[in-house]
Amino acid sequence: MVVGTGVIDLRIPGCGSLKEKRSVLSRIIRRTQNTFNVSIAEVGDNDHWRQARIGFCTVGNDKPYINAKLDHILRFIDQLEVAQVVRSRIEIVSFADLLDGPEIEFEEGKYDG
Repeated sequence: MVVGTGVIDLRIPGCGSLKEKRSVLSRIIRRTQNTFNVSIAEVGDNDHWRQARIGFCTVGNDKPYINAKLDHILRFIDQLEVAQVVRSRIEIVSFADLLDGPEIEFEEGKYDG
């Protein structure tokens, strides 16, 4: 299993209220979810009118595919041109060791953990 995460810091020039900011972020988040089927949300700078931080995540089984998908998401958000991308970071983590370990069996209705 490969998990790819990204964080984008945005500047929203001309935004004069939190309501305007939420409108811009809603547009970015909704269009990105619909296009890429990823988990995405505002994760920081919640009370600043002209700044935003968005985090997103995707899961798959192929590291090059996840890397390409994250790059496409970053380009897509930048090309929307509703906010200026100030900084972006991505991280890809492989959990191959976990999947290659011993099998864990679960009994229905019993789970400690």
